[in-house]
Amino acid sequence: MNIGFVGVGEMGSPMAINLAASYDVIALCRNEAARNTLQAAGLSVTNNLQALGETDVIFLCLPDAGIVEEVLFGQDGLAEVLRSGMVVIDTSTIEYGTTLTISEKLASQDVQFIDAPISGMRARAEEGTLTMMCGGEQALVDELKPLLSTVASNIIFMGPVGSGQLTKLINQLLFDINAAALAEILPLSVKLGLDPANVGDVVNSGTGRSYASEFFIPHVLNGEFSKGYPMRQAYKDLISGSEISAQHRIPTPVLSAAMATYQTALLAGHSAKDKGGMICVFEDLLDVKFRSGKKEGQSA
Repeated sequence: MNIGFVGVGEMGSPMAINLAASYDVIALCRNEAARNTLQAAGLSVTNNLQALGETDVIFLCLPDAGIVEEVLFGQDGLAEVLRSGMVVIDTSTIEYGTTLTISEKLASQDVQFIDAPISGMRARAEEGTLTMMCGGEQALVDELKPLLSTVASNIIFMGPVGSGQLTKLINQLLFDINAAALAEILPLSVKLGLDPANVGDVVNSGTGRSYASEFFIPHVLNGEFSKGYPMRQAYKDLISGSEISAQHRIPTPVLSAAMATYQTALLAGHSAKDKGGMICVFEDLLDVKFRSGKKEGQSA
């Protein structure tokens, strides 16, 4: 089985490398340094998207829906070279409606499609222990599990096409809400005179812990805000959640509050920071820093 891979960035690169340990993989890559890394790991590399037309399965791991559509259906896109019976697996996180449209277009070419967004940071991508939420034909997902297992240790079939994206959105919204809550409450602890490092230890060993707290608190304490996905790119999940809430008339007051925190952080110039960077908004408001060894009113 020959595999194509488009999107060898933060998550895609280790995924493609793991695939190459068991399969012949050709990846689209136009960055010279990244090309060298991929080739050293045993991948073939091309700067011609349509060269992937000779593969059997193509993975996509791209930043947003617009880029996914451009790669597939834009000028000199993959749709021009896709063959009947090929499979496209989209591990990107994109909108539900766009996913359905993509599936319909590919089906008209007799190309099978699985929406398979992933959850987990880069470390889990490198380990091949990502969680993958799959939407599509269950028989196809079952057939491709040995392939999918090279990048994910937890592969869950969620239902028809689009179900994977919906599930990923639910997961992301909970993560986003947790991150926004940390941003609001942790500076409060410093304002009240508590030690940030000790507060972090208590939260991450107590009932207040979450994946968000375990990931972000150590980095915030060190003043590091580049270890996760930038907020300007992550914001699309909040937009999707709000749209679904409006369309289905489902009240989401906590999500709405979290979205306001994100918007405030973006407007305050923190868009390049990861979600932990939302804390800067409340630190500025309270004139404190949630950092190791820092006291109230001291700068980082």
